[in-house]
Amino acid sequence: NIMKKLTTKGINDYLIENYGVVKHDCDKLKRSCQRVSKKYGVNTVHVFHFMIEQEPIPNLYTHSYGFNTRLGREIRETFQNEYYSL
Repeated sequence: NIMKKLTTKGINDYLIENYGVVKHDCDKLKRSCQRVSKKYGVNTVHVFHFMIEQEPIPNLYTHSYGFNTRLGREIRETFQNEYYSL
């Protein structure tokens, strides 16, 4: 189930399908992904999968040997700041 466009319903469905439960505000997740993707010039769906699944963001150096790089940690922190400010 690969999302082409990030929507609140798509996030909700994805989390239920893969984790059985939704513990976060899906609209805030979507808006945070949009803001982070705009700041770093990347796809919103990639930001979502980076945050939820720890998948590397294409064309950004977010992982090294399975761990987040400085940029990866910065993106995570930026995302968290956006999410909690909404």
